[in-house]
Amino acid sequence: MNNTSPFWEPDWKRVQAPLSTLRRQLASFPSPPLRIMKVSQLDADLLDEELLETMKEQLWSAFALFKPSFKERFKPEMTLALNLIMYKFSVYDMGATYGSQLQNLIYRNERKHSGGLQSTASDAPLTKTQKIAYGVITVGGQYVMERLNRVVTAQGWGELPEDNIKRKAWNVLQKGGSIFRIVSLINFLAFLYAGKYRTVLERVLSMRLVYAERNSNRQASFEFLNRQMVWHAFTEFLMFLMPLINVSKLKRNVKRMLLPAALMSGNELSALPAHICAICHENNSAAATPGTHTSTIIHNPYITDCGHVYCYYCIKTKMMIDDEWCCLRCGKKVDAIARHIEVAPDKALEEKVEDEEGQHELEPDEADVEDDSVSEKQP
Repeated sequence: MNNTSPFWEPDWKRVQAPLSTLRRQLASFPSPPLRIMKVSQLDADLLDEELLETMKEQLWSAFALFKPSFKERFKPEMTLALNLIMYKFSVYDMGATYGSQLQNLIYRNERKHSGGLQSTASDAPLTKTQKIAYGVITVGGQYVMERLNRVVTAQGWGELPEDNIKRKAWNVLQKGGSIFRIVSLINFLAFLYAGKYRTVLERVLSMRLVYAERNSNRQASFEFLNRQMVWHAFTEFLMFLMPLINVSKLKRNVKRMLLPAALMSGNELSALPAHICAICHENNSAAATPGTHTSTIIHNPYITDCGHVYCYYCIKTKMMIDDEWCCLRCGKKVDAIARHIEVAPDKALEEKVEDEEGQHELEPDEADVEDDSVSEKQP
């Protein structure tokens, strides 16, 4: 029995060479770009910062009963421990920070995705070397820079002579910081253009944020944003409207409508001593705090047409704000004020007058003396 091959086998063998050539050429074709929303990456960074600040506040509150010098002394070490814990349970274990996970983002090893058709390939996870390098630079580098800045500031390296080695090291640190800021700015501009690496460290380590689940849609709830916008518009309207409303005048008109005139005039301010300014007393009573005392004695006194005395600043301010302002002591409308001059009694003059009156009573009259002399001469 003869073995006959399928009819298509010769053709299949003939096209193997062209197919191999075609596969090699497809690997060199540029892949379609992988677009990751820049706003999601920036939001992830902001979420990480907010989470770190929240954790720091909780940590500082735990040491609230310790001496302030203790917290200030070991603050870099406590921050280092907190950053290490967050790094261990986020980037090292999960391959992404907490903020990135909330934005459906994860780091991938971009070195494994160079070439064609890589945007459709499965994402390569970070290597152990990339994770350790990222932790050492971000966590350890931040601690070293904070400690170094404390030493430089405490010892005053920037104020030493130019030939001092510490001053030279300080100049190197300043130039290095300036260069790093310039490079970070250039990298951020490149990120805004391409949307690949947010920081210089991510670009050096080839750590790119991509979608953890590419098929999931970006769910954005605008309910909270709408509430915030409505409340912001309402507060802005109140801030615009409140200066136009004379609250004191409105309050007085309501009192006139609801309360009789006798009750309005018979208030507790009418019983204040004459040397106390009723306006100062009312303001201090409204804004008083326990353990504080503010003087309410009248300064630069001015008298109203109803006969009551106030401080000039207090009464003038009230009349400028409200042209129908009523006296706090009697409830009558104040139309005019005048400077109140009190004549202080001269005690020395009073004592002199009293002495003269007493001497005048004790001395006998001249007429009585003459009558006595005439009566003595007559037999």
